[in-house]
Amino acid sequence: MKLAQLKSQIKSGTIDTILVAFPDPFGRLVGKRFRADFFLDSVVKHGTHGCSYLLTVNLDTDPLDGFKVANWASGFGDFGFRPDLDTLRALPWQPGAAMVLCDFVRESGELVTEAPRSVLRRQLDLLAKQGQTCLCASELEFYLFNQTYHAAHTSGYHDLQPSSDYRIDYHLMQPTRDEPLMRAIRNGMCAARVPVESSKGEWGRGQHEINFTCAAPLPMADMHAVFKQGVREIAEQHGKAVTFMAKYARGDAGSSCHIHMSLWKGGKNLFAEDEGKRHKAKGKSAEPTSAAGSKLFRQFLGGMLKYSPEFCLFFGPTINSYKRYQPGSWAPTRMAWAVDNRTTGFRVVGEGGGFRIENRMPGADANPYLAFAAMLAAGRAGVREGLDCGDAYVGNAYVDEKLTRLPSSLRDATDLFEKSKLARSAFGDDVVDFYTHHARLEHQAFSDAVTDWEKQRYFEQI
Repeated sequence: MKLAQLKSQIKSGTIDTILVAFPDPFGRLVGKRFRADFFLDSVVKHGTHGCSYLLTVNLDTDPLDGFKVANWASGFGDFGFRPDLDTLRALPWQPGAAMVLCDFVRESGELVTEAPRSVLRRQLDLLAKQGQTCLCASELEFYLFNQTYHAAHTSGYHDLQPSSDYRIDYHLMQPTRDEPLMRAIRNGMCAARVPVESSKGEWGRGQHEINFTCAAPLPMADMHAVFKQGVREIAEQHGKAVTFMAKYARGDAGSSCHIHMSLWKGGKNLFAEDEGKRHKAKGKSAEPTSAAGSKLFRQFLGGMLKYSPEFCLFFGPTINSYKRYQPGSWAPTRMAWAVDNRTTGFRVVGEGGGFRIENRMPGADANPYLAFAAMLAAGRAGVREGLDCGDAYVGNAYVDEKLTRLPSSLRDATDLFEKSKLARSAFGDDVVDFYTHHARLEHQAFSDAVTDWEKQRYFEQI
């Protein structure tokens, strides 16, 4: 929505409320609601402000200690919300409402380095200096339940009822039960400038996937954030709840956020320059596998293979993330690339303009701004270092112990990220220290908790 269109709809009374939001370190949208007339008279010109502690709270909004960017010693002052008017959009599922996303800025107007949008902007600026752009798309999976969020909370999240009674991957019959909601999501998102290609049943009971049309990384991350909030709100309106947890239950498949990415210049896909080139695959089969990729593609993929374990914190940011990485789970456990093979961390798909890398590591809990930034930083490092991705893998990567494993816990991923020389050069010490500290505090909170598993295990028998 252009500003002129917004003014027209405000004048007609169609829109009366503007949500002014920014994505926090968890990828949530936080902010304020403004009367539309005040938004036009003041916020458009001067922005607004929000407490700096929005960067340094946990998911329960408890202020956390030990951060440089905001703390009790500095009094938790304000940072600015600077509206990015390119993100203006109506929210059809909220009558009379529109939304604009913001950059978090200091009083000087300088971006707050640690904010997720700032982290991604830095990588895009570096890419632009080389005259290149990027196209990407995220595929989000989630579980749908026949309870509201309030009912799920009241029950302690026990006895959740998935919306289907059996697995529904590619099914057309059973997902028809959920079609009133899924249709509202598809149509509502398209009207909110979040173009949806399709929806489908996924592998788990009550699990669904929605695919977006590709876009540049910053707009795609914005759409991703709007989508997650919007889906929750639309589900609530239908008396249901969804979860984007990476692994909601032990016996069910995890929910992923597969990310597709390619680099472009002058309207040309730089990953597919060398059409017809074939790479002999290695593994348990000796048959060659085709991947018509350019030298740039091979270097970029080589960088992601080398550095993704160090950046796994940006693909799996929670304790729960690492319970998704299990053999035979459709989530990768080892570093390898292949052509159309779902057991590897990277899957190369498409041809011509659609030739791209699919990163299968991120879960649905990933912050898209950070995940996109990590992929760009790793891939660009591979180009600088002249790396090569090697031969395409053939076989079942889950059982190949020669392949590098992904980190097995949030603690391991945090250690790798903190020690990564590339992370510090690509993102800066402030960003690395900020997200490392967040992860360590989250791990400590989990370590301090007494879980249901412990009670069932030890209450009587220890």
